[in-house]
Amino acid sequence: MSASPAESPVRVACIQTSPAIGDIQANIADSVARIDAAAALGARLMVLPELASTGYVFESREEAFSLAEVIPDGLACRAWIAAARRHDAYIVAGVAERVGERLFNSAVLIGPHGHVGTFRKMHLWAAENLFFEPGNMGFPVYATPIGRIGMLICYDGWFPEAYRLCALQGADIVCVPTNWVPIPGQDPKQPAMANVLAMGAAHVNSIFIAAADRVGTERGQPFLGCSLICSYTGWPVAGPASRTEPETIMADLNLSEARRKRNWNDFNQILRDRRTDTYDMMLGSGAKPGWY
Repeated sequence: MSASPAESPVRVACIQTSPAIGDIQANIADSVARIDAAAALGARLMVLPELASTGYVFESREEAFSLAEVIPDGLACRAWIAAARRHDAYIVAGVAERVGERLFNSAVLIGPHGHVGTFRKMHLWAAENLFFEPGNMGFPVYATPIGRIGMLICYDGWFPEAYRLCALQGADIVCVPTNWVPIPGQDPKQPAMANVLAMGAAHVNSIFIAAADRVGTERGQPFLGCSLICSYTGWPVAGPASRTEPETIMADLNLSEARRKRNWNDFNQILRDRRTDTYDMMLGSGAKPGWY
């Protein structure tokens, strides 16, 4: 951390795991053990992967439904609530959410006093469309004693609007539970595309980003690892983590810097400088059929 006063100091941890499909009890136990270990090292905000308690590659909607839980009363949420209370900490984690007969790929924000809020994945990837409903809560940002926290999940990060909407609502940090998969054509000597996108989003929005991925291969699908914590400058301050092994990465952040240092110089402030008078076609209101 810098020598200047830290108005919103927080040690952030991204906890990269390797959940086993369907083994909820073991996945929860592993996540809690890793939360305990990170908290013992001073972490106050901890991020777990997408669908951290269930695994990702469901064979059927029936399987996905059987593994989903009601927020905040399910097994995973209760375990994470207990851990957050025990450590006076905040936890963001991915969970399969059941709402009546509907399923959502969701992330929960949990604090020392229980469930703070939920985000439902807005942009579904591949076979997720067979099991989950698209998110219907927008991009909420939650005010907490440690800072203003937004959440995205995996493929949401490919849409610049998602991070921008969090930033416009005053987010200091966006936490991203994710299950990144390899991108075709990836040069192994170059940073993972997912990391490049996170770095760019952090820079152009002046927000911190904490992305926690998983590792391993599940029903033939390999996962990328490479969990990352980015400064509001866009540069990594922790990670990328291993491509193959569970790992916890941590960084000491002053979340106030995300707001103060959006003023890049005497003339430029990235959110203020937007030319909203010219964006109608991009936003859809002025788009002609077939424009894109």
